[in-house]
Amino acid sequence: MSENPNPNPNPQPSAPTAHPGIDPRSPRFGAGITALLLLVDIFLALIGATIAAALLLLVIALLFAWGAFAGVRRHPCGVLYRVAVRPRLQAPTELEDPAPPTFAQGVGLVVTGLGLLLLAVGVMAALPIAAALAFVAAFLNAVFGYCLGCQIYLLLVRAGVIRRPAVAA
Repeated sequence: MSENPNPNPNPQPSAPTAHPGIDPRSPRFGAGITALLLLVDIFLALIGATIAAALLLLVIALLFAWGAFAGVRRHPCGVLYRVAVRPRLQAPTELEDPAPPTFAQGVGLVVTGLGLLLLAVGVMAALPIAAALAFVAAFLNAVFGYCLGCQIYLLLVRAGVIRRPAVAA
């Protein structure tokens, strides 16, 4: 008869990957903030405040880059969620793999970066279009929990284009 190696009577659920999972509400929280920022950006672009809209889209693109390269755990919205929101909620019933939301941050970076690049070469309509596309994705994630970037990630994994992180034994 062996004793339980885990003395914690209430263990946190774990994800099936080598990296610990994340609270699935955290990316939705970040998507809500991102959607709000993108909505302001679209408004600025539509009223003709192009410089302000471009600067805000640059900040949003940099936030996407932070999430894509440092990971969603280190993203400012993820840290804000962990520090200010998570302590006020019950523990999540399950954790999710951080790889799809991190990939989704990269998709957001590509969309917003392309909008900024096209704006830089004189395509004025690229800014509100890129912001609107990113807004739709952020809105779907924040309101309905449907992450377009995560779905793209899963499709690419199934197609064998990218690999999931190694599974912990």
